[in-house]
Amino acid sequence: MKYVILIGDGMSDRPLKALGGKTPLEVAKTPNLDYLARNGIAGTVRTVPKGMQPGSDVANLSLFGYDPRKYYSGRGPLEALNMGIKLSKDDVVFRCNTVTVKKGKMADYSAGHIKTSDAKQLIKFLDKEIGGKRFKFYPGVSYRHLMVVKGIGDNVKCTPPHDISGRPIKGYLPKGPRSEIIKQLMFESKELLEDLKSNKTKCNMIWLWGQGRKPKVPSFKKKYRKTGSVISAVNLVNGIGIAIGLKPIKVPGATGYLDTNYIGKAKYALNSLRKKDFVFVHVEAPDEAGHEGNIKHKVKAIEDFDRYVVGTVLKGIRKFKDFKILVLPDHPTPISIMTHSAEPVPFAMYSSKKRVKGIKAYTERYASRSAIKFSSGPALIDFFFKKE
Repeated sequence: MKYVILIGDGMSDRPLKALGGKTPLEVAKTPNLDYLARNGIAGTVRTVPKGMQPGSDVANLSLFGYDPRKYYSGRGPLEALNMGIKLSKDDVVFRCNTVTVKKGKMADYSAGHIKTSDAKQLIKFLDKEIGGKRFKFYPGVSYRHLMVVKGIGDNVKCTPPHDISGRPIKGYLPKGPRSEIIKQLMFESKELLEDLKSNKTKCNMIWLWGQGRKPKVPSFKKKYRKTGSVISAVNLVNGIGIAIGLKPIKVPGATGYLDTNYIGKAKYALNSLRKKDFVFVHVEAPDEAGHEGNIKHKVKAIEDFDRYVVGTVLKGIRKFKDFKILVLPDHPTPISIMTHSAEPVPFAMYSSKKRVKGIKAYTERYASRSAIKFSSGPALIDFFFKKE
């Protein structure tokens, strides 16, 4: 049996007046998602435990089958694992966004989806100017980078920059014990980047958040007795995979944005199944569109995900005799709030062995009417890997 989990990050939403009371998922043309929902088990699942922040870190950890309340230790260290950064027990890893702040407001959490090559130069510059023995900056992809600090920051309360788009940053700066050190770094970066004549990007500040220490998580192979791979353009998701012993697969042209190599992700996933039992495919584009508040982009991202990822996998996986496909978002990223929310998300689970009567279409509305509801991500994943 071959197993595939397809994640359309932030794909689900809330009804929008601009769409006549429908969601982007209801408006989008999704024949492949609808096929899975009609011919498989479909319903809703709560991926974010009550009381926890609805971040991609918590939600995706849940969808790998691990209870975030037990195993979550912060976003930063998960990304560090994928970047090959060696961490000691004293290291605290912060996510470091390159952002645009104008007139005291968070104008852009991604600095215009800054190019990786441009961001790399800025992060290296900051490491030289304000890094050192205590602080170390590591360049990542586009606006997603890391900062490692020795022994401080565990109890600092930080806010993700994508949660405060268009808002004054004053009320969302780091708070708590020794937070002044973190704030000072952020404002020093602003002075340096605005004075840097060679900086032609929209980035004029770094934003530190998502900190934590190296996680301790049991292996996926030991938990589910299966080998597997993970495909994502996002360091966080690949980092979770590495933490549980899955093999990350790099796909050329995978950007984590609307221009990502959708077909490449699907084809690499199918190829990995020749030797592995399971593959986890993550697509970031719908989430980015949600953060931008762009309805047109979100509908397109969903349609591209359906056509090029779900469609390609559904067609190609039939060469394997027995298979199961699970498709869902990790969390909603509603256009109306431009950030993540914690309500349950729709899922569809299709098996080559057992055809059942599901729901009319893959939408939030039809899924919510289903009697099938999972209280947690691990409960859904345990069911997915259960022998039929």
